This record gives sequence, structure tokens and C-alpha cells, in this order.
Amino acid sequence: MEKISTSHEDYLEAIVMLGGTTEVSVRSVDVATKLGVSKASVSKAVTALKEKGLLDQPYYGDITLTAEGYAYGSAVYERHRLLILFLTKAIGIDQEVAEREACLMEHAISDDSFEKWTTYVKELDL
Repeated sequence: MEKISTSHEDYLEAIVMLGGTTEVSVRSVDVATKLGVSKASVSKAVTALKEKGLLDQPYYGDITLTAEGYAYGSAVYERHRLLILFLTKAIGIDQEVAEREACLMEHAISDDSFEKWTTYVKELDL
């Protein structure tokens, strides 16, 4: 899949973190709260993500991910989760700092590098 903007990745990740799937929908207001943005910002992002085929939302309805959107959002969330685990457990970074820095790192690392890094981290048995 073609890479999307960091902001749009954050929206997909937030929807997954809120329990959204291809079957389970989430409310726009919950996405806004999770990301600390306005409902208007969520609406704008939802429109763009709908155009990319990553989610569905009937007129003023709740948000449901497409299969591709769920896969993308889950992958971003998995990067985030593994990065936090590594930063806190392997090198002892404070949880709050690790959360913030994992958010930056999850978007910057290439798929190939992340795959190699994941293999390395799994060998550490955190």
C-alpha cells in the first residue's frame, strides 16, 4: 500500500486503538478526544481516508475501517506498541517519553528497517 501522511496514519491508529475494525465502528467524537483534535478535523481526515478507500462512514454515521484501512492502522499500532516496549524495557526510557518518541519513530522508519528491527527485538525476548 502507498504510504499516507503521518496525520492520517495517526487517525487510522487511533481508530484501531479505540477498537475499530471492519465490523466494529467508532464514533468521530471518540477519535477527536483520543487525538486531542476538533470534530471538524476528524471530519476532514475521514473524508480524505474515505477517498483513499481506508474507511467507511455513512452520512453522519460512525466510522468503520475497510480491510485495507484496518491492516494499515493495525500495522502502525503494532509499530507503536513494539517501539514503546523496546524503549521502556530494553533501554529504560520513562513511559511518558517513550510514548511521545514512539509516535515520532513509528512514522519515520521504513517498512524494511522496521521488519529487520522487529526480528532483532524479538531475539531480545522482552
